[in-house]
Amino acid sequence: MLELDILPTEPAPQSTTTVKRRLPSWLKRPMAQPGMAYTSGVISDLRLETVCESAKCPNRTECWSKQTATFMILGNVCTRPCGFCSVPKGKTEALEIDEPERVAEAAERLGLRYVVITSVTRDDLKDGGAEHFYRCVLAVRERTGAKVEVLTPDFLGNKEAIRRVIESRPDVFNHNTETVPRLYHRVRRNAEYQRTLDLLKQIKDEAPDMLTKSGLMLGLGETLEELLEVFSDLRGVGCDMLTLGQYLQPTPEHLPVERYVPPEEFDEIGELAKKLGFGMVASGPFVRSSYHAGEMAAELS
Repeated sequence: MLELDILPTEPAPQSTTTVKRRLPSWLKRPMAQPGMAYTSGVISDLRLETVCESAKCPNRTECWSKQTATFMILGNVCTRPCGFCSVPKGKTEALEIDEPERVAEAAERLGLRYVVITSVTRDDLKDGGAEHFYRCVLAVRERTGAKVEVLTPDFLGNKEAIRRVIESRPDVFNHNTETVPRLYHRVRRNAEYQRTLDLLKQIKDEAPDMLTKSGLMLGLGETLEELLEVFSDLRGVGCDMLTLGQYLQPTPEHLPVERYVPPEEFDEIGELAKKLGFGMVASGPFVRSSYHAGEMAAELS
């Protein structure tokens, strides 16, 4: 059973010092695995970015050994200073016009039948990169026939930009909530909780049959009650799928881990989410937005 002394009902006090927490045994991952070299070679040859590398994903060895990766478009520099993310921040560069074709070629060379495309946040672009997303989805589908999932930023709430991505007809439209509203000022700086809900609602309003998905990180100081409120809000805007995973501090300069959530507790929280009506819930320490995304979507197709 869930214990409230593990997920407290009151917010944890802010510490003035950073405590380095030892990684528990259930969060250990193997290093290199056979097959990684081919995926790495394709990514390098086509000059592509992946969230696997930029976000220091713990599942990279597993996914790359199976010749799959999550493509990150719009460059490798983000315009938002989120406290959890290791993607570089700073001055962005011009969009690469041929990137959609290179993403499509990579998907073909890797033999992908389900392609996940995400991006950095580009608040410097008028449409936030929505047209580029549109072109990438169409290029991948035309070249490979694969299903496509997009994991987008919030486009600053620009409805026309969101509509443009919807018009590419991705099989799944994913936008992460990341954390509970109380922690947004620390975790998702320059983002707004309501903006996330509004984006997911717009998708369902304009494309009711399109699957929507969102995800949260655990271990940042959230409470169980706060999580359940977010789950309820997401269901209220028709969100179909939910991912819940452990936050891992990518570098000492990023937000510290407040707590490592045990696997059995992830199971119990996932069950609570399912009872609220999500079509699919993936909940576990290593779960990430695009981890086994194809299998997850297939359950609802």
